[in-house]
Amino acid sequence: MEAFEAVRTVLAVRRYRAEPLQEATVRRIVEAGRLTASSMNLQPWHFVVVQDRRTLAGLGGIVRTGRYVAEAPLAIAVAVERTRFAVSDASRAIQSMMLTAWAEGVGSNWIGFVMPAVNDVLGIPAELDVLALVSFGYPGARLGRGKKQRKPLGDVASRERYGTPFE
Repeated sequence: MEAFEAVRTVLAVRRYRAEPLQEATVRRIVEAGRLTASSMNLQPWHFVVVQDRRTLAGLGGIVRTGRYVAEAPLAIAVAVERTRFAVSDASRAIQSMMLTAWAEGVGSNWIGFVMPAVNDVLGIPAELDVLALVSFGYPGARLGRGKKQRKPLGDVASRERYGTPFE
């Protein structure tokens, strides 16, 4: 799938089939995060790849907004250093992983935002913040690719100066 098509069609997925992801797919997803550009090339992230069913169930028990992670075959916790650009850099890495997954037929969803309880479950040092937990898996239901409700382009983009229509 080409990049724009992945951006155009990606949807949040919260229900997953039990089918595990192939190791090559997991590796490509994590590599996409690692290869993402970062400010001053600091790469202020660490990715904890979780596939153990008991650990996933434990994570599902502590994240209120993403209990469905317990049913996902894969989750990646994204921990960041407390540096100036860490949140933006790691957010870019998360998006790279999610788009790479989507291009492979794997759905995902960003869960939470700064979750100290995840540090304890995954043994992440206290000097790192868990920015997000991202669930991944083959969608459990058929999805309408690209059927999004978005504001018109003219409402969110201007040309040259704010308020000048982008036509």
